[in-house]
Amino acid sequence: MERIVRVVDRLFGYAGAGLMFADEGKTLRYLVTTDEAGRSLEHAQAALGRGPCVSAYFHNTAVTTRDVQRDQRWPELAPLLDSRVRAVAGVPVRLGDGPVGTLNVYQAEPHDWEESDTQALLAYAHVIEEVLAAAVKAEEKSALADQLQYALDYRIVIERAIGYLMGKHDLTAAQAFTGLRKRARDSRRRVADLAAEILGEQAPPA
Repeated sequence: MERIVRVVDRLFGYAGAGLMFADEGKTLRYLVTTDEAGRSLEHAQAALGRGPCVSAYFHNTAVTTRDVQRDQRWPELAPLLDSRVRAVAGVPVRLGDGPVGTLNVYQAEPHDWEESDTQALLAYAHVIEEVLAAAVKAEEKSALADQLQYALDYRIVIERAIGYLMGKHDLTAAQAFTGLRKRARDSRRRVADLAAEILGEQAPPA
């Protein structure tokens, strides 16, 4: 899962990214981040039960802040955060009928988030959801290992297709990924299948 999260900041140019998941009591807990600064964001929110990512989980929608260090919605967060954490965006990761966690990213400077940013994050969160759904179905360790390898292959194919689309159509990574996800959804195919088709390759097996 850490490898999948690392793709987010590498593809979209964020300073860092992370995942939080809810426990049995529906309390968000730290799962994985790409760096120490991001870890401070997730640990602080888990400790306080408040913050943009917590709000994204409970309201089941994207939540952003231009500068979390100055945002009066969560004034208690700032003293607990690494100084490099400024602009933050969180989107829900869903499984079944509702959210089970959040995908979170941050920038090291104040940043006005655009709709294209949140749409790209929501689209990538859906890829994580598909990987989670596949892993949940695995009943044995060997099957789980196969699913995790599939997740890695899945990530590589999608990442390469995004790079191809960026070069061919002069798109940003966010635009390329959002477009790829929309085409896959409209045609009722897996993102990996469409990505492989674009590259002229065979998709990783389900």
